Parts: sequence; C-alpha cells; structure tokens
Amino acid sequence: MLKSINHIGIAVKYLDESIETFRKIFQFDDVHREIVEEQKVEIATFKVGDVMLELTSATDESSPIAKFISKKGEGIHHIAFETDDIKKELERLSGNDLKLINPVPAEGAHNMLIAFLHPKSTNGVLVEICEKKEDN
Repeated sequence: MLKSINHIGIAVKYLDESIETFRKIFQFDDVHREIVEEQKVEIATFKVGDVMLELTSATDESSPIAKFISKKGEGIHHIAFETDDIKKELERLSGNDLKLINPVPAEGAHNMLIAFLHPKSTNGVLVEICEKKEDN
C-alpha cells in the first residue's frame, strides 16, 4: 500500500546554483547531498514543512535526468510515494495495467529502493515508488 508522498523531484542543470535559488525561496539551513552512482545523479534534499524537495542533477550525459532536461528543460521531474513493500506494490501496479520503467527496484538516495512508473500510463506524471531499506 502506498502510504504517503516521500518527496517531489526537481530536475536541475546546476545543483549548487539551484540550491541557492531554492534557499532564497524557502530559507532552509540543512541540505543533504548525495551521489547516486546507479542513477548517474547528484541530489540535494531539504524539507519545507513536512515535504521533502529533491533537486537532481546529472553526473553523466547518459543519465535519465540529462535526457529529461534536454527534452523538457528544468522543472518538476517526479513525485515519489513511499511504501513498506515495493516488490508487492510493483506487482499490484503491473497487475493493474500500469507500465513499469523499473520492474525490479534499484538503489536510490537516502538508503531507499526505488522504481518508476512510466508517465504514459499515469497521465503524463512520472511516479516513483520508494521503500526504506532495513538497517543492517
């Protein structure tokens, strides 16, 4: 079961400049930065009230974020929803005729497993499903 919005992803070309732009808007102090090698991105996340925003920039031109920006420009990239069982959710969603970009979860930021639904099956919205990995 999907239980809440985990974050809103925003594709940006220049991470440092974008952090400063959003800092002017939201006046946050704490920023978490992380490179996600598997996705070829660097992210910066911060909270606005109870909502986490994730600025995402490409670390390689073959990154999905680089491709997104080249086609559509910077802007909202995805909305991520959290679940306790990502594999079960992917089976359920696939069984409801929703197209999966990632039929198998991948490594994401913040110690999460992630998978995306194709926007062609979700009214043009890129939806991410994420699950916190258990601490070992």
